[in-house]
Amino acid sequence: MLVGPTAVGKTAVALALSAHWPLEIVSADSRQVYRRLDVGTAKPTRKERARVPHHGLDMVDPGERYSAGHFARDAAGWVAAVRNRGKLPVVVGGTGLYVRALAEGLFREPPLDPARRRSLDAFTARLEPLELLRWAGRLDPGFRGGGRQRAARAIEVALLTGRPLSHWQKAARDGSVIDPWYIVLTVPRPVLHQRIAARAEEMMRRGLIEEVAAVLAEGHRPDAPGLDGIGIREAVEYLHGRRPRESVPAAVATSTRQYAKRQQTWFRHQLAAPVLTLDATRGPERVAADIAEQWKARAAQ
Repeated sequence: MLVGPTAVGKTAVALALSAHWPLEIVSADSRQVYRRLDVGTAKPTRKERARVPHHGLDMVDPGERYSAGHFARDAAGWVAAVRNRGKLPVVVGGTGLYVRALAEGLFREPPLDPARRRSLDAFTARLEPLELLRWAGRLDPGFRGGGRQRAARAIEVALLTGRPLSHWQKAARDGSVIDPWYIVLTVPRPVLHQRIAARAEEMMRRGLIEEVAAVLAEGHRPDAPGLDGIGIREAVEYLHGRRPRESVPAAVATSTRQYAKRQQTWFRHQLAAPVLTLDATRGPERVAADIAEQWKARAAQ
């Protein structure tokens, strides 16, 4: 598993690894599952996808939810299929819950009544953020916080199943899906901040605002699951008159830096051994060569 904070260079290193092994990439990114949001979620380009097959991109429309449990089930299938083709599956991403769900086991979602679910979605959509978090905390003592989507999910499962989401997550795992080897990419903080700022500017140049406007024009709510991510959220604020256009790149960079810090903390404390931490400032080819060398050493043990 190749993990690390956003903008650290995971995709470039994963592509460079294809020079060492025949591989396919499984994306563990909770934002890249949404269709038609390519710029705002920094998806691999078409050229990059043509170079190495990718799985886990463009799974659902922006108005739909896609949970860590869904990812774990789908990813387990992708990993098995890649292995059956005689290739190496490389899981790449920065969404800790996706990484944990795949590495530690599956969460089997209990059946939820569609009509009651739609009614509850309408209710949670009307709640203010702090009120939504308070509801989630009351209904699920194991709720650890998060954004609107995670809080709404905790409320939904608790009310529609009679048990909190944390109960289902603990009780419904069926064992390890894979035996992971974690490669954590890092760069010094000033370098990461520079990369994040450059990415925010590049997103604007590539048409972030226009991409988000097109999705909103399809009739999706501004707080739809696919529109609640960093970068996209700031574009939505501009399109609804809540911030000037020129402020969007700086706002995206600020939010991304904060998110990257949370990712770094998560990967520092939540991953089980073995973990290999590598400096990603040396260029993707050199990092990929280090990974290949370490892999051979592990295989020889």
